Amino acid sequence: MIGTSQRSSIESCKIAVANQVAATFLLAGAMSIGLLAGCGQGGQPQSTAESTPESAGAVSASQAQAGNKAIDTLRIAFVPSREPDEIITATEPLKQMLTDELAKLGYDVGKVDITVGTSYEAVGEALSAGTADVGLIPGGTYVLYDDGCDVLLTATRDGLSIDSDSAKDWNDNAPTQPTTDQVTSYRALMIAGPSEKGKALAAKVNAGEQLTWEDVSGANWSVMNSSSPAGYIYPSLWLQENFSKNITDLPHAVQSDSYGSAFARLASGQVDVLCTYADGRRDYEDEWTGEYAMTNSIWDDTAVIGVTPAIYNDTISVSKTSPIMDDSFKAALSEAFINIGNTEQGKQVIAIYSHNGYMPAESSDYDSERAAQEMIRSLNSAG
Repeated sequence: MIGTSQRSSIESCKIAVANQVAATFLLAGAMSIGLLAGCGQGGQPQSTAESTPESAGAVSASQAQAGNKAIDTLRIAFVPSREPDEIITATEPLKQMLTDELAKLGYDVGKVDITVGTSYEAVGEALSAGTADVGLIPGGTYVLYDDGCDVLLTATRDGLSIDSDSAKDWNDNAPTQPTTDQVTSYRALMIAGPSEKGKALAAKVNAGEQLTWEDVSGANWSVMNSSSPAGYIYPSLWLQENFSKNITDLPHAVQSDSYGSAFARLASGQVDVLCTYADGRRDYEDEWTGEYAMTNSIWDDTAVIGVTPAIYNDTISVSKTSPIMDDSFKAALSEAFINIGNTEQGKQVIAIYSHNGYMPAESSDYDSERAAQEMIRSLNSAG
């Protein structure tokens, strides 16, 4: 038999147990509500105002591949050779491409940040300062800022059937044809036209004779603006190397506003020689017998009288002061960009810069650019 005092004690225990169970269920319910409140539609976690760029860019241990090194942010800067919005839109897929390729090569990148500099110099300065890790910049920009950045890769382009230092070789093997070979540079050519003076210069070159300063200075020349590699800078370098002269020393040189107008002047005999890129005649072959109303083909009416050193293509360069840049990561970046350039999707992205792919580069590849830049500096200081 249970006494009255025992019954009271048992009832008290039951009430305590019941209260504890109820409290447990209430706590579980509150936790469930809290979890649901943290989920959006479909049960996905919603971002909160407390999220930071650092936390958004970080790679968690569960996300990273086993043994991979985590990189919070990879900062890539492009020069403004096209409209900035156009570059940003075209290169958007590059972010995921690089993330995927680098993951295969031992690096898990949380975020790829792509920006377009306000000028070519701004990108060079960002690389030097370490505020950009990677820059897609021309050879000229690399040379100006090579104290603060290293060149990794050179962009490739379609090659030509002729690539010789000899003007006569270009004439003997004309017309120039495109090839499927990918090359890292192109030439600038001095082209003589069908005028009497132009034919005389061509005849001398094709006879294997050396041109003199009197020969070239007696001709009427068409050049481009002073920032044009093929239309001014490298032809100046050719004149310097062969005659210790520059374009500014030519007594009969006019500046054309486009290569089209330069070829029109050559066809009409207004000029005897023009400076252009190596496949310029291919680009204006139809206009020569059409718009310019010439009877013979451009290949019959013109001849090469001078060939510049190779003009190296754009670079992919990296900052010397970037905190994430070491030899291992440089090697991974190089391989990733080369792999991307070997895919059709990748080629579509890098076509915004007229790149077809990438090849390893050395600083010495740009020695001709250094000579050209030094010459321009000398001319500016002399002026």
